[in-house]
Amino acid sequence: MQEVLSINSDYKRSLFDSLELFKGVFPDDVQELLQSCDRQDLAEGEQLLSPHEKNEHVFVVLSGSLDVHVGSPETPVIAKMESGECVGEMSIIEDRDPSAYVIGAEDTHLLVIHQTVLWAMVDASHEFAKNLLVVLSERVRSHNRVIADNFGELKKFERHATTDALTSLANRHAMEDTFPQQIAQCVEKEKPVSLIMIDVDNFKQFNDMFGHIAGDRALSAVSKILRTQFRPRDLLVRYGGDEFAVLLPDVTVDQAVVIGERVCQAVSGETGDGTDSLIQIPLKISMGVADLQPQGTLDMLIRAADKALYRAKNAGRDTVST
Repeated sequence: MQEVLSINSDYKRSLFDSLELFKGVFPDDVQELLQSCDRQDLAEGEQLLSPHEKNEHVFVVLSGSLDVHVGSPETPVIAKMESGECVGEMSIIEDRDPSAYVIGAEDTHLLVIHQTVLWAMVDASHEFAKNLLVVLSERVRSHNRVIADNFGELKKFERHATTDALTSLANRHAMEDTFPQQIAQCVEKEKPVSLIMIDVDNFKQFNDMFGHIAGDRALSAVSKILRTQFRPRDLLVRYGGDEFAVLLPDVTVDQAVVIGERVCQAVSGETGDGTDSLIQIPLKISMGVADLQPQGTLDMLIRAADKALYRAKNAGRDTVST
């Protein structure tokens, strides 16, 4: 709800001084301009500003408070705007949509200043102009502090978004980003590229027999062996559950089969290297191998490797199939 703001002759200078934009401003300098401003009541939880929605106003909190969220309204509050503070000025100065969501933290009463009135106030009062500069500079410093304070958290979220927590391998989300890029490079250079889909044999029975904690430890052990068996440039991910996938640039399907057979032996402990096996954990793996066909895509490659994996399972497991 909006209504015209009325400024009476007994409007206190102390009230001006409680508002960051009007501190030290002589009321007579801006009173006529204030007559053209509105008041707005914002309910708790009601959205005032959001990205991708153009803003043409500065909002001064007369009572109540506002919460500021970045990314979405569901993210943690990064700043709270209390009585006397303002929001919306950055989008006007930068002539761009707001960079954050601003939502009523409680029932809030606002002074609404249109951008044309804002610039008129700048012309009418040196104190107002100075206050606006102070607000803008503080907002920049505040943004920098938020970035510095949250940089580590942001990096952690990014890492978690692309890393499987159990095995520390890249996850399926990362696969959707990196695999197409590597495939495109191989296609451009006219190089082969193969995909191996890996499944732990009889893993459900293993979980039922030994429990989920032992199952997690087994998957972690399998991932460590897989990590040692492939080149640094090979893209190894946990595809989901007890499945893994690895993209092999510059590798033909025949070469991938040889690599797969070696990896199967390493996991089953048949390499003779005790440090490269699951030792007492009775697990083996099956593999399906496919190579990229002309005009092929990642989805087509995954489907082909999945079918090959199905054939390996039907052939008795602990084997590699194409």
